[in-house]
Amino acid sequence: MPHRRFAPHDALARHLLPHAVALSDDGAHDLGHLLRVWANVQRIAAVEGGDREVLAAAVLLHDCVAVEKDSPERAMASRLAAAQAREVLGGLGWPEPRIGAVAHAIAAHSYSAGIEPETLEARVLQDADRLDAIGLIGVARCFYVTGRMGRALYDPEDPAAEARALDDARFGLDHFRVKLLRLAEGFRTATGQALARARHARLEAFLDGFLDEVG
Repeated sequence: MPHRRFAPHDALARHLLPHAVALSDDGAHDLGHLLRVWANVQRIAAVEGGDREVLAAAVLLHDCVAVEKDSPERAMASRLAAAQAREVLGGLGWPEPRIGAVAHAIAAHSYSAGIEPETLEARVLQDADRLDAIGLIGVARCFYVTGRMGRALYDPEDPAAEARALDDARFGLDHFRVKLLRLAEGFRTATGQALARARHARLEAFLDGFLDEVG
């Protein structure tokens, strides 16, 4: 049962999982993503600390509202998820201060939202979620979204964008330099930074190898 993977908060997960993954066929934001982010949270919080119940709820509900990557409302996705999380947790009888802690962590986790994480839990969640966007998992998710959006893998005339502007709305490979290779600079915890450095190196190695293979 998936909720058991969130132990010792499996009872909470059993209540939240029906709300956790929005009604969408987005394989980049599915149960696997939630489990990977939870694993990242556990690794970071084991060193940095943080309220584990708040973190579990924030992980489970951080993508509970689906907004496609090419939607003009994409920057609002985390705020919409935070508002939905407030309703769900309120229905479970959570006190307002703890609901607020979860909602802030969810709202601040998004790269595109541009919200400064003000609590330890928000910093841990942001780092844990961003770890899933870099490294080899990040490569897989990038090209999954590329196909989902109907974009090309790369520009065959200029794969490395040496003589053109980067355009990740057209070419998946461009997203590495537009966003993915910048993420490691913004990690908020020392543990997250260390994990990010290793995954960033894998991103760079993949990009170098890809460009070598396409000539």
